[in-house]
Amino acid sequence: MKSVHNHKAYWAFIGHRVSGLLLAIFLPFHFLALGLALEGAAPLDSFLALTDTPVVKVAEWGLVLLLTLHLAFGLRLLVLEFLPWRAPRDARLNWVGWGAGAAIVVGAAFLIGVF
Repeated sequence: MKSVHNHKAYWAFIGHRVSGLLLAIFLPFHFLALGLALEGAAPLDSFLALTDTPVVKVAEWGLVLLLTLHLAFGLRLLVLEFLPWRAPRDARLNWVGWGAGAAIVVGAAFLIGVF
């Protein structure tokens, strides 16, 4: 019998939850940047100079990867909830691999465009 923690659907669940939590951690920094834009050009320019560093560029790549993972696994959940299944045991497990693959492709495309 296969362990519950070794199931594709479990890893899709973990990927969706972890990406959602990490995106939620990112939001205050995003709001900080928006707030600096409201304060004027000088504070925003100093913040944007910081975002030109390689560490922040890698973090942006991670953000795009997290957004794509969250989108792909969230769409999988919507399909599971709202569309009929072909068989009772069909949990759209192949979609897990496609979602992870799409996240890697989008992340790679973003990485190539950034550097």
